[in-house]
Amino acid sequence: MRRRAYLAGPDVFLPYAMAHAARKAAICDRYGIEACPPLNEDVASLEAMTAEEAWSGIYRKDIAMMEACDFAIANLTPFRGVSADSGTLVEIGWFLGRGRPVFGYSNSAEEFAPRCHRHLGVLPDPLPGITVEGFGLPDNLMIQGALMQSGGHPMLTPKAGEDLPFDSLELFESCVALAARSLGEI
Repeated sequence: MRRRAYLAGPDVFLPYAMAHAARKAAICDRYGIEACPPLNEDVASLEAMTAEEAWSGIYRKDIAMMEACDFAIANLTPFRGVSADSGTLVEIGWFLGRGRPVFGYSNSAEEFAPRCHRHLGVLPDPLPGITVEGFGLPDNLMIQGALMQSGGHPMLTPKAGEDLPFDSLELFESCVALAARSLGEI
């Protein structure tokens, strides 16, 4: 039986999310992994629902999908801010809490601290003197710690100074290959 991977990340917000998910699924398939991208096309007519019905339906569907998966592969590329998508981080915590592996990647080569300092020039902290952790990590230390604890591997990132486009699948494929090796799929 093939292992199932929940494809966490903000990719669902891309204008071509379905086609992007299909490309990711094809990569997973090559490594003997069944991809489970959390798209919303299967939630009955979102337009006809109230906002609460829509968001709670998507939440329940995503939780059910995560329950059915053996591990997660998370796109942790900074999204709408200096850090990974907040929903993706909740999903990582969900897998961590259940003792299921999480493998993560970011298409950003920039470390967390310089990214935060650059952001502070645009939107200053509400209180002077608040520090930014500077451990040379690609994102908040709790994200790296969760990946290391759950799957035993640090976040995959591009070489220094070589950012990839947000929707690049190069590191996604490297992450799938790492997961397949680690879980004994190849």
